[in-house]
Amino acid sequence: MANSRPRGDRPRRSSRKGRTQIANAEGLGALGSQMRGGARPGAVANESGLKALGAKVDQTHGKRSGGGMGSWSPTRKVVTVLTTVLVLALLGLGGLYGYGRYEFDKTQKANYDAEVAARSGQPFTMLVIGSDSRVGENPNYFGSASAVTGQRSDVIQLWRVTPSARQIQVLSIPRDTVVSMIGANANQFGRYNRINASFNLGANQLIKTITANFGIQINYTLQVDFAGFEGAVNSVGGVYLNFNYPAKDSYSGLNITTPGCQLLSGFQALGVARARHYEYYKNGYWQYDPTSDFGRIQRQDAFIRSLIDRAKSTVNPLKIFGFINSIGAGVVIDARFGYNQLLGLALEYRSFNTSALAGQTVPTASGYGFGGLGSVLAVEQPAAQQLLVNLFGSDLLQPTDPPPGAGGSPNPPPTVTPTTAAPAPPAASGAPATATPTTAPPQPFNPTPC
Repeated sequence: MANSRPRGDRPRRSSRKGRTQIANAEGLGALGSQMRGGARPGAVANESGLKALGAKVDQTHGKRSGGGMGSWSPTRKVVTVLTTVLVLALLGLGGLYGYGRYEFDKTQKANYDAEVAARSGQPFTMLVIGSDSRVGENPNYFGSASAVTGQRSDVIQLWRVTPSARQIQVLSIPRDTVVSMIGANANQFGRYNRINASFNLGANQLIKTITANFGIQINYTLQVDFAGFEGAVNSVGGVYLNFNYPAKDSYSGLNITTPGCQLLSGFQALGVARARHYEYYKNGYWQYDPTSDFGRIQRQDAFIRSLIDRAKSTVNPLKIFGFINSIGAGVVIDARFGYNQLLGLALEYRSFNTSALAGQTVPTASGYGFGGLGSVLAVEQPAAQQLLVNLFGSDLLQPTDPPPGAGGSPNPPPTVTPTTAAPAPPAASGAPATATPTTAPPQPFNPTPC
């Protein structure tokens, strides 16, 4: 038989063996295979690989004369094997670290001169922008990039991160909130317009607009478009959301036919996060969510919690690198964020309980003094300023161009002192306004993490 050899007919050992063959290659190979394949549940990590390596060491060195491993004590053998494994593990970790940096370096980066440098070890604020850019998306569902030109901020969130307390607070600004336009945007969109319009000239312009209107200093910025959103979800194997009722949104592509805990793909999760015309099937007919953008913000909060939970459970380094690689096409990372810094935050927040994620919305009321802008929202004072002071504390600046009131007139924020909880906004007077609570109670028809 080919490659067979009569029993006892062994090849002669070459004196040049050290130059042509890696010592213990079979044992190392078995260990590598075990590391790639994963250990069975309940077993010692890489158990069979370790045994194979140990046996090979015994076989190789036990045949040497005098002072060989065959005469070593069991303790010395174990120490030798463990030392070898430790070296291999360190080399492996170094390789994984290097590969992670390679993938990170491929992601898009951007610098923003409107940002303020974060202080070391102190709370920082990250602006998260969900762009409605159609580049790279299926035109059958969202419209082509040529048909829907430009970009607007479909999602505007401010993440207040306190590393020392492992705390994350998320403040959402509804996209239809009217603010003062800054710089070139004032020439294009007028003195007052929706805040999402300010993103048309880029993230840096939106940062300037937020700081000028609310006095919020931005330290980092993250941009995510439709493609990046889908890629992030798909890279962790989807996200789990529970639906009490079948749900749909013909505009976003959402279509959940059965209630219960669902594993959503990137496309389905995007349909949830973008749904502003959300409907749910209850009592024999389809019912419409009347809260519009506020309901969507609640659904986005539920999605964020679910995505964080899935990312936390993804301990496989290859999946983590797949996550970094998949979001590269649709995500722009702040150049101020370093690779080591992001790794440190990931480790710091690995045990973060998403049920403690504080999601709030800037208090608003219906705006009626803005002519052709249509149905818009106006910042509600003093509730909005109270919320901002409580959240950002001494980092909050005096706004240079505050947003107007519901009637379309300038409305500077009042002076307030921090409280443990922001009060409910007062009812608007002399205007057909409907006040929105700082944190609306969850609606039973909205999905929740499961």
